[in-house]
Amino acid sequence: MKRLLYGLMVLLFAVPLAAADMPLNMTQGVTEISGKVYDLHMIILYICCAIGVVVFGIMIYSMIYHRKSKGAVPADFHDSTKVEIAWTIVPFIILIGMAIPATKTLIAMEDPSDADLTIKVTGSQWKWHYSYFNEDVEFFSLLSTPAEQIQGSAEKTETYLLEVDKPLVLPINRKVRFLMTSDDVIHSWWVPAFAVKKDANPGFINEAWTKIDKIGTYRGQCAELCGKDHGFMPIVVEAVSEADYEQWLLDQKQLAVDAKAAAEASLSQTLTYDELMAQGEQVYMGVCAACHQPNGAGLPGVFPSLIGSPLIKGPVSHHVDIVVNGKAGTAMQAFAKQLTATEIAAVVTYERNAWGNNSGDVVQAADINGGGSTTESGPASDSATPVTLPATADQVEQAATEAVTEVIEEAKAEVVLDDLTMEELMTMGEQVYMTNCAACHQAAGTGLPGAFPSLIGSPAIAGPVDGHIEVVVNGKAGTAMQAFGSLLTPQQLAAVITYERNAWGNDSGDAVQASDVDGHGK
Repeated sequence: MKRLLYGLMVLLFAVPLAAADMPLNMTQGVTEISGKVYDLHMIILYICCAIGVVVFGIMIYSMIYHRKSKGAVPADFHDSTKVEIAWTIVPFIILIGMAIPATKTLIAMEDPSDADLTIKVTGSQWKWHYSYFNEDVEFFSLLSTPAEQIQGSAEKTETYLLEVDKPLVLPINRKVRFLMTSDDVIHSWWVPAFAVKKDANPGFINEAWTKIDKIGTYRGQCAELCGKDHGFMPIVVEAVSEADYEQWLLDQKQLAVDAKAAAEASLSQTLTYDELMAQGEQVYMGVCAACHQPNGAGLPGVFPSLIGSPLIKGPVSHHVDIVVNGKAGTAMQAFAKQLTATEIAAVVTYERNAWGNNSGDVVQAADINGGGSTTESGPASDSATPVTLPATADQVEQAATEAVTEVIEEAKAEVVLDDLTMEELMTMGEQVYMTNCAACHQAAGTGLPGAFPSLIGSPAIAGPVDGHIEVVVNGKAGTAMQAFGSLLTPQQLAAVITYERNAWGNDSGDAVQASDVDGHGK
């Protein structure tokens, strides 16, 4: 019996001590918070091991010393007040003992006050955008793992899919506050070494913080299922000394000045068709192919094809406008702050001439910043107003505000309140749905379980029409459902609601008209 108890005591202390050195155990990280999280993890592990040793020790003892071959006779009793009190109080005390250190750690993790540096982290499919407050430094960070490794034609490195072109640079010994948000769907910024994992939700700001103690390179990734290329959204943080950080800031500001000068110089440059196509292909493969596919075919119902599409066949200025400013209500991002004028000109030229499009259009950097669109044979017959690439954050905001206002005014002017037939509503509704809704709820209305709800027989569909209209027009707070009241006309809203309530076997029979929608606030 003594040997058995001794063995159990050795097991009680040996398991947690050995676990601390196991490669699969939680790492201690390089911040004070990550150390607290690790200590909390080990405390809970000790408690769990102690409970396991006690429970299994009593079981083993009972099986050995109270077996039938030793003449044991089972006791005959029904209940014991003392035992019931004991097995209620003891677990309660254990839980309190676990809750106290856990609560202290959680409170510390959620306290971003008195930060020395604030950085806005914006997630986009599939990249991170970092903005340093009060420093006029911002940049996008994209996956840089070579395509050969992704395709399996080259040997993979230890940091496979955890490499970026521009890492986030942070100083050690300074408290850094993060403001997390998203441009499109829900992402999650996760760096295990910092014990920081916070969701980036569209339309919301979440806070987190860290204070790094050790110089080094730390890697993480998006920890939320944010789309088909979720695995290609890494995070790399370079922790440097405070002096090196200050020098890095100066270098970044100088690079911004040089980039602006280079952009202005590019306006006077005229590239050949071959040069634009070569550069355009590189840009396309780097920032566009993830959605529209390397062959331009897109993903039906989610990302439109660029092969012979209305965008390609339409005016060049409209094409430029979408690349520069994005398209509200869709997954199409604005690339004004991500690409230079030359890169935008090159990728537009490439898209209009690749995959058999062969439009002959050649777009130059000057066209992006105010010149007229041209073709190989001279000026294009495009009378639309050229799009200007904003040079500063204020200009971007002003241009975006003016564009949205113009769209709203045009939409109001073109509102049609005449009643449409069910067939007309369903036809228009399907077009609106595929453009604005299918990226989240899927072309078949099935949604993405856990992220975007299914629309097949859902409460929104089975419920009152007014409730459905309210959600589509004004969005739903606390979710990724945005308000479409400012993005679609009443006729389009009525059509897409009618479509959702009658497609995929819903067959509600409801036919919503523009006049039904027009009374709801936007």
